[in-house]
Amino acid sequence: MKFSLSKLALIVATALSLGSVMAQEAAIRKNLSERLPNLPKIDEVSKTPMNGLFEIRMGNEVMYSDATGNFLIQGALIDVKQKRNLTEERMDKLSAIPFDQLPLKIAFTQVRGDGKRKLAVFADPNCGYCKRFEKDLQKLDNVTIHHFLYPVLGEDSKTKSKNIWCAKDKAKTWNDWMINGTTPPTANCDASAIDSVVAFGQKNRITGTPLLLFADGSRVPGAVPMTQVEKMLAEIK
Repeated sequence: MKFSLSKLALIVATALSLGSVMAQEAAIRKNLSERLPNLPKIDEVSKTPMNGLFEIRMGNEVMYSDATGNFLIQGALIDVKQKRNLTEERMDKLSAIPFDQLPLKIAFTQVRGDGKRKLAVFADPNCGYCKRFEKDLQKLDNVTIHHFLYPVLGEDSKTKSKNIWCAKDKAKTWNDWMINGTTPPTANCDASAIDSVVAFGQKNRITGTPLLLFADGSRVPGAVPMTQVEKMLAEIK
């Protein structure tokens, strides 16, 4: 196989660059682990668009370092030229949950219209923001909504979640409470699904309610306006 001088020079330059990056990554890992023994395990070191700055990923946490591991930076990396929060974009990507990996067996489902669009919502029955969002959610059509009971606000939330889960008509009991304020009647059944939802949420860093998950894996915290929900649903291909 023959190479022109220009191609050969490019191959050599690429190899040298790769070797340099690998050496920098090794130095960062070594120095940070030695100097900060309590630092979580570093899962990934990668270059950022900013010269000399490297991203340090530890699980779903992101920090930044220089090329030698002498400095560690915690905060947001913002591309002011493009007006993009690169750290936020990266965190959104890391925290995405593939929709096909959601444990839908421990959710209850409502289908409206043709049900083609998909949305999952984690909510606590005593969360005021969740109630406000649920009322707005009634305006959404042509959607399948998977509701995950996520009682994180105390024992009463757990009790209400259990009574909703054990109700003959979960969706109606949920709506009666969240929209109309009708307390879920006492009901008994195997409610271990609720504990499984909480465990899933904790594993995936769901720290507040409501939390929305879209079919493309993106997640949105808080009672966001329906205009934003509609926009995100429309953008998913």
